Amino acid sequence: MYSSWQLARKYISYYIRASNGKGHGIHSPFVYDFVRNVLNDKRTFYAYTQVEYLRAQLLRNKNIIEVEDFGAGSTKQKSSTRSIAGIAQHAVKSKKWAQLLFRIVNYYQPRTILELGTSLGISTAYMALANPQATIITAEGSAAVAGQASHNFKALHCWNIEQVVGNFDDTLPGILQQMPIIDLAFVDGNHRLEPTLKYFEQLLPSMHNNSMMIFDDIHWSEGMEQAWTTIQAHESVRLTIDLFFVGLVFFSEQFKVKQHFSIRF
Repeated sequence: MYSSWQLARKYISYYIRASNGKGHGIHSPFVYDFVRNVLNDKRTFYAYTQVEYLRAQLLRNKNIIEVEDFGAGSTKQKSSTRSIAGIAQHAVKSKKWAQLLFRIVNYYQPRTILELGTSLGISTAYMALANPQATIITAEGSAAVAGQASHNFKALHCWNIEQVVGNFDDTLPGILQQMPIIDLAFVDGNHRLEPTLKYFEQLLPSMHNNSMMIFDDIHWSEGMEQAWTTIQAHESVRLTIDLFFVGLVFFSEQFKVKQHFSIRF
């Protein structure tokens, strides 16, 4: 993981070279449409109030749970006690990024969504509320965290979510048998080089012309940056959008030439 100072330097470099986020100078009609109608959609949707009210409750929840850690920095399974409030503060997608996920799902209306990394279910709920007709499978390594997420889904009346609990290495093959075609995959777990590339390769057979993958924290560490560069170079990838904290991957054959964009957000 990069230090705060290293990450700040990288963000400054990204900010200087990235497009300004208004769509100026972007010659791809698809990307221009994304910037205009998704990235810069300033409307307040009905789900925003619901989910952010729940987030505020979680940030005040001092209950302690046991959390199994399968992610970055862990060489083996281990347990630690954490408060719900601490998880909500440090391990849940922020309002800005979770609401971007909502707008992506709301605009493109994917019918099958896979999320690797439920945490407390904030991002999951945003996606579920954006398209109640979608089928969403969300995978989480920690049973206690997944249990709290289940309560949150019920509180928000999100009935289109199926949870899978366990190490992704064990659960992902079964999920992909159940969901052979995926419209949108959000990968937000085990932020290391080898697992990220492994998940990418496992997900590829389920991708189709209009599928999208979203990877979280693509500049979080040297390993994640290497994974992002490898994904960009893959022959199946036709277009990527680097938003610094999140990377979007597209496979459509309408993009005749492989293109990569960095856009401020």
